[in-house]
Amino acid sequence: MRRRIYWLLPDLACARKTMDDLLLARITEHYVHFVARDGTDMSGLHEANILQTSDVVRAAQAGLVIGGACGAVLGALAAIYFPIVGDQPQWGLVAVLAMAGAVFGAWSASLIGVSTPSHRLERFSKAIEEGQILLMVDVPRSRVDEIEERLQKLHPEAHLEGLEPDIPAFP
Repeated sequence: MRRRIYWLLPDLACARKTMDDLLLARITEHYVHFVARDGTDMSGLHEANILQTSDVVRAAQAGLVIGGACGAVLGALAAIYFPIVGDQPQWGLVAVLAMAGAVFGAWSASLIGVSTPSHRLERFSKAIEEGQILLMVDVPRSRVDEIEERLQKLHPEAHLEGLEPDIPAFP
């Protein structure tokens, strides 16, 4: 299990140096993510992707649950009041409509979530707009203290902003 550490870095030079220091600490680029103001030249840095900067995953999960529940209710109503064959309820219709509702709910909610900024990053939005760089680094639980100490020692100008207990499976 990995934990996500958040750091605010004052500028791009510090961000590039921090990236190098993390690579030297054997943290692969895949686990290092930077977020900066729109239009910032992020060459040499592993920029955070849409899964990490938007609420697409959270929205898809909510849509999956809500869509599945709505589909199950509609399936139950259809099975009871509109049986396809004979007079007996067609309970298989509940499962089919629940799955269809879950898929449709996840898809439609993710379309909304992709355009919504991540609720996890809201607290950093002002600093990012002021030109600071947000670093999110995902490290094994056993190395959290080591990496925090290393970055504090090598980059006193950076600010540790805390950590997330468990990072999500996708972002």
